[in-house]
Amino acid sequence: MSQAEKDLICGIWPVIEALRAGKNVERLLLRRDAGGEGIREIRQIAVERGIPWQPVPSEKLDRLTRAEHQGVVAFLSQVEEQDLDEVISMAYERGETPLIVALDGVTDVRNMGAIARSAECFGAHAMLVPKTGTARLGPDAVKSSAGALLRRPVCRVARLTDGLKRAREHGARIIACTEKGTTQLHEADLAGPIVVVMGAEDEGISDSVLRMADELVRIPMAGTIGSLNVSVATGIILHAVLQRRLSH
Repeated sequence: MSQAEKDLICGIWPVIEALRAGKNVERLLLRRDAGGEGIREIRQIAVERGIPWQPVPSEKLDRLTRAEHQGVVAFLSQVEEQDLDEVISMAYERGETPLIVALDGVTDVRNMGAIARSAECFGAHAMLVPKTGTARLGPDAVKSSAGALLRRPVCRVARLTDGLKRAREHGARIIACTEKGTTQLHEADLAGPIVVVMGAEDEGISDSVLRMADELVRIPMAGTIGSLNVSVATGIILHAVLQRRLSH
């Protein structure tokens, strides 16, 4: 069995048992024509717990695993999710200034892992990611993070904008790192509680998230390429935040 297959639960009743037991199921794939009482229960639990599920052709499930899947495959996350409100509240209780890294559409597991590693190194309290349209938090991401994904809280939300609203209720400012930014990084206000938002590898930060930002920050560059890998850009801006905090 491959490492990827070890990250899966296949079959109607094994998946139901995992869901009933509260296992950290990241998402579900259901064969398009799958039906019956077991499938209905899986869908109901998925809706109740906010677990994304997707109808797919049987061929896709066959390519994922050689096991008897019965039209159902569940992806397990190795990363335990934590509540954003609790993470921020605990930071305040410890006398710390909350720093959250929010990822809008980052789908490459290596980038996800590298960003988690930077978050750990530069003192971010958590990563905030949407439940859909983002890289899986499986073995490859954990490996790329050098274990950082197992040491830093990961908060998952149905929509990133919802998480940003909750962070703002705790007094955090939203700083979006984007090529559309008008404020250079060295001029940005990085003091106080903040959420640093990084965008997708190809399309950047979505318009709905950009509209929530208190400040649009741009990393100055001298080369001709014009853009940085998202994990590199995240490391740069988190280092700037840490430098700002250590100097005050």
